[in-house]
Amino acid sequence: MADERGRSALLVLADGRFPAGSHAHSGGVEAAVAAGRVRDAATLGAFCRGRVHTAGLTAAGLAAAAAYGEEAGHDPLVLDALADARTPSPALRATARRLGRQLMRAARAAWPGPDLDALAAARPRGAHQPVVLGVTARSAGLGPADAAHCALYEAAGGPATAAVRLLGLDPFEATAVLARLAPELDALAETAVRAARDGPEALPAASGPLLDIGAEAHAAWPVRLFSS
Repeated sequence: MADERGRSALLVLADGRFPAGSHAHSGGVEAAVAAGRVRDAATLGAFCRGRVHTAGLTAAGLAAAAAYGEEAGHDPLVLDALADARTPSPALRATARRLGRQLMRAARAAWPGPDLDALAAARPRGAHQPVVLGVTARSAGLGPADAAHCALYEAAGGPATAAVRLLGLDPFEATAVLARLAPELDALAETAVRAARDGPEALPAASGPLLDIGAEAHAAWPVRLFSS
């Protein structure tokens, strides 16, 4: 985790007001609401728990690995290819690269550095967001655990925030969902960091088929509140 010198950078990176584009995405909860799977705080909690244990854990592993850097054997371009392989939905692949491109713009303004420049040059249309997140954490002086925590918090926080708008959910209840998940997020972050430390072949590849199916259906909607 961040030491005293890096804690403020971690707060900036995890802040929902950081202009990385995630506010325009629901993390799959808009499709889940339309399908009736998310109706209230209890079902939102179940959705977020499922998401962090699947897509969230996978993203956290990639982010932690990218934060370790090439000297630890983690080439961000290889990680980007691994992210592609772990994202079967074309809609979600496009979303991940779009979010990665937006995060890259914000990161290079906030914490410019050669690692970000090299990744931006190699992937001008955007690398996968978790990979960019890990390289950003590294450029900000943060570590793999910080990157993993950011990825997991975003995996739950995005849907929780979106559900407030989609359902008219009480913001206090949505925040309580995140608070109750906190111990699981900590444990999953430790799992992600251990996997990243063990090498690319150990990175999580958990899947969420309903998230993939929902993303493909959502992408075809003519009218929607969120981009994904």
